[in-house]
Amino acid sequence: MGGIKALMPFGESTLLETVIANVRASLVNEIVIVLGSSSDEIRQKISFNQIKVVVNGNFRDGMGTSLRCGVGEVTGDAALVVLADQPLVQTRTIDRLIREYWEKAPQIAIPVYRGFRGNPVLLDRSVFSEVQDLSGDIGCRAIFGGHSESILKVSVEDVGILLDIDTPQDLQKLRDRAARTIESADLSGRQVTDRPQLVIVGEEKIGKALASLAKVMNFWVTVIDPFLSAQESPGADQVLHSLDFSRVSPDSFVVIASAGRFDEEAAEQALSIGARYVALVANKQRAREVLTRVSRDPEKLSRIRSKPGIDIGAEGPEEIALSIMAEIIAERHRTA
Repeated sequence: MGGIKALMPFGESTLLETVIANVRASLVNEIVIVLGSSSDEIRQKISFNQIKVVVNGNFRDGMGTSLRCGVGEVTGDAALVVLADQPLVQTRTIDRLIREYWEKAPQIAIPVYRGFRGNPVLLDRSVFSEVQDLSGDIGCRAIFGGHSESILKVSVEDVGILLDIDTPQDLQKLRDRAARTIESADLSGRQVTDRPQLVIVGEEKIGKALASLAKVMNFWVTVIDPFLSAQESPGADQVLHSLDFSRVSPDSFVVIASAGRFDEEAAEQALSIGARYVALVANKQRAREVLTRVSRDPEKLSRIRSKPGIDIGAEGPEEIALSIMAEIIAERHRTA
């Protein structure tokens, strides 16, 4: 960030103070702040009145260590894991998660905006021991796979659950995206076309390059992303802002290139409709994590290509997109 992220100006205060204010205004009755890098500077500039502050001396080992520190200090029956770089999460969203937890008693509650899973995540004390076993740069998602039957997805109208800040440029992007009203495309039914259909989940460079190539190859291209506009994806025939594969043809070729944001949900839905081809663009570790969480059925998992593309020694997003497009064309002719 070029500075201390928690102290970055946001509105009339700082990023961290904005998040704290949102949490203070909610039904939460105990707040634990986990600090790591620059903890002394942060404590000098921010008042943590009536907040328990924990310093994670092992912060360099990844977010798993911070989760362990925070959960270890919680005295209540559940913990809401709130990220310090998500200042636009609404207080009413936090309250909704808590009320749903009180009413339905899941082990894990996750907010979902138009089918896209976000943060914060609510954890029942029954899973605290698993969080305590986390290590490295691993978040709460690492424990989801073992609790698929006890995860409650809570639908919210709060795009803030998807917006976080990793670079200085993200600050402006966050404001723009939050201010912009995203109008959903017409999802009244599946698209009827005689052209082969390619569905791309995500706005990453590989996805954009793939959309452009597919357009040249006369594919009908659908891009699914909560923020992307049609102008930002010129290779797409349509852009959908809801992750809902019931509107996608089972005969589609699906490429998931969301940089980890929506991988699991997209893979689950692509498998559920029996998509003709499902590819996951991710590094080896991330691909293993996604496959573990998506299903324990070997037959289902075998349908996801975690190393997509024909081996052409591809380097860079354009060449990787070309290798994937070549594989899709080969698959199309093989199953025609």
